[in-house]
Amino acid sequence: MLPILQGTIKRRLLVNFRADPQVAQSLIPTPLKVLEHRGSAIVGICLIRLEHIRIKGLPQAVGINSENMAHRIAVTYADKDGQDRSAVYIWRRDTNQPLNALGGGRLFPGAHLPAQFDVDDDGLNTELQAKTQQHHADAHVKGQDSIGDAFTSQAFANFEEARAFFAAGACGFNCTGDGQKLEGMELVTREWLARPVSMERTDSAFYTDEAKWPRGSVEFDCALIMRDIEHEWHEIRHEDIPAGN
Repeated sequence: MLPILQGTIKRRLLVNFRADPQVAQSLIPTPLKVLEHRGSAIVGICLIRLEHIRIKGLPQAVGINSENMAHRIAVTYADKDGQDRSAVYIWRRDTNQPLNALGGGRLFPGAHLPAQFDVDDDGLNTELQAKTQQHHADAHVKGQDSIGDAFTSQAFANFEEARAFFAAGACGFNCTGDGQKLEGMELVTREWLARPVSMERTDSAFYTDEAKWPRGSVEFDCALIMRDIEHEWHEIRHEDIPAGN
């Protein structure tokens, strides 16, 4: 049993794309299934700054800070009772924190690859560039938090529908290092507060890789942001994890 981690989500920017469901299904392990929404798979980049991350109960002063990036897709899986549940599958994680890169896949689920992050965030305007190993998942995004209710999307009818969709995907799965099993963590928050973001730039090497995503199979849709959220990370119990390939 891994310890519960706690800390603060200083910023969590979800940059979301619509994708061809058949293409997306070919890129995830069984028995996970693409969670289609209005005919599209919902894939994206989670760009998250974590602060004061520590084992639950330890003082805030011992916590670590990090910039992190996860490439993910909304999926469903059958739990131990045979009920379908929403989750996300994470293809890869990148981080600027050496301790995350060292402990990922060992002390907590999910290997974390080292990356460089250049971030300009004044609490309203955010520009972030991530440089990854072999540049396979480089990203450059720029956007502004919406003050009102302005929200544009082809995948979601309105912001509340989008907010509820992403809030339901609090469980994240990834393959173990040997690719034979799935492991997972659940994000636990007291409340799931988010705002829409108007994006000016959404460059992604991962989603423009035509070896994975044929031309026209993935398009930017919308973005949401969470700020200053107290949270915990809980290991998903083994019996609740679906079998891998």
